[in-house]
Amino acid sequence: MAGRYFEQFAVGDKITHDLHRTVTETDNLLITTLTHNPQPLHLDAEYAAQTEFGRIVVNGLFTFSLMVGLSVGDTTLGTLVANLGYDEVVMPKPVFVGDTLHAETEVTETRESKSRPNAGIVVFTHRMYNQRGEMVCQCKRTALLQRQPQ
Repeated sequence: MAGRYFEQFAVGDKITHDLHRTVTETDNLLITTLTHNPQPLHLDAEYAAQTEFGRIVVNGLFTFSLMVGLSVGDTTLGTLVANLGYDEVVMPKPVFVGDTLHAETEVTETRESKSRPNAGIVVFTHRMYNQRGEMVCQCKRTALLQRQPQ
């Protein structure tokens, strides 16, 4: 199993995720239409060309979801009880079709669960970067993780 148990995390741990992903037009089209988001900035090249970006901007939900997804194999795969929340989501730079994205994670808090003796809580700060090293997304994720079997 790739994920880590609660006890295997410490505040300050930093994980660079090996998987990288180049964003495609299909990625953007699928997430935008699956979520019924009619925003022309994501779908209409002629409209997007008239904006300050000059082209279609990738739907931020794709960027956010990819960032979390890239982290799962190194953090919570097979050890997650539940994600308790996502906080402080920011997207300081736009993502465009053709950008290659990679993620890193920092452990910012750990604590024992008060209601579940077989689990603990870990707060991760996930960050996503483009090929130029610009941060394009960041969030805090609070996860309830299994404790190591005795």
